[in-house]
Amino acid sequence: MSQEHVYPPVSLYVDGILGRCPRCGKGHMIRGLLTVAPTCEVCGLDFSFADAGDGPAIMVMTVVGFVAIAVLWYVEVTYQPSYWVHAAILVPLSAILCVGLLRPMKGLLIALQYFNKAEESRHQS
Repeated sequence: MSQEHVYPPVSLYVDGILGRCPRCGKGHMIRGLLTVAPTCEVCGLDFSFADAGDGPAIMVMTVVGFVAIAVLWYVEVTYQPSYWVHAAILVPLSAILCVGLLRPMKGLLIALQYFNKAEESRHQS
């Protein structure tokens, strides 16, 4: 009789945002900036199911868009600077926010995909 290893419950959202394995909460799910690891080095979970697609990018662009517009509006109403000042503030701000949020958002979506056992649709012809 085979006995499966029982893993302790993990905080799905925190582990996803930190890029840790959604099953054990200890291994790394994402290597480098955005590369999904083949397996968890601690529990051996195969990450071949992980396909976040464009979801993280769309969510990050939406959040960064709202932040950028809020900053743009505040700076315009308060200081009324020229256009180059807006560009000097918003281009680096947007780039930093986009790069900084992509990895946590990708980890979160993959963790949610694991938790909800989401798979691609397979239609029978």
